[in-house]
Amino acid sequence: MRHRVHHRKLNRTAAHREALRRNMAQSLFEHGQITTTLPKAKDLRPFVEKLISLAIRSRRLGKAGQRAGSLAARRSINDLLTDRAVIPTEHRAAYEGMSDAARQKSLRMVSGRRFRTGEPKGRLVFTADSVTRRLIENIAPRYVDREGGYTRVIRLSDTRIGDSSRLAVLQLVGTEQSPGSLTKPRKSARRRRADARYAMAVKTAKTWGTKDKAAAAPAAAPAEDQEST
Repeated sequence: MRHRVHHRKLNRTAAHREALRRNMAQSLFEHGQITTTLPKAKDLRPFVEKLISLAIRSRRLGKAGQRAGSLAARRSINDLLTDRAVIPTEHRAAYEGMSDAARQKSLRMVSGRRFRTGEPKGRLVFTADSVTRRLIENIAPRYVDREGGYTRVIRLSDTRIGDSSRLAVLQLVGTEQSPGSLTKPRKSARRRRADARYAMAVKTAKTWGTKDKAAAAPAAAPAEDQEST
């Protein structure tokens, strides 16, 4: 019997798989979609949908005045997801050019507590946002009237160059963007080199195949002549 095969092992230990799911889920809530391998996308999808369901429950109970239930759902999210400080997109370039001391001021208050709203405070032009707050305040309201199916897995035709793994895009439903045009994106230098090596290998195989057929043709001709005589 096939026991203990419910979850994908992904060639990792249990602690490593848990950290992998947390990091990828935080990136998904931060950017709206991520590109990863197909097995990882399939493994991450139920984990993300459970977190969104907990966020919807927290908002629903909070509006109903049941603060205890809302707090319990929020604590469940923190246990599963932990938290990550997110710098707003419009201030990310400024954050990269700041010193370590200035970055620390934008991430935490003087008391040591982390900023969680992303709003300017005092002399600071911007502060860090919280992934948990973004999940509950920004993402969950979009799916209040939806019964599951908050994410989508799109298989890509490209494979990873290193190990030829199948790639896929995991995205939140409703955040997808139109491509705008049918122009293909420009290939990277690594992809162009890989395509050139593949084309050269195909060309070489065809050339040697033609030479082998040409070399074998004269040897087969006398046998045919003998059969005709």
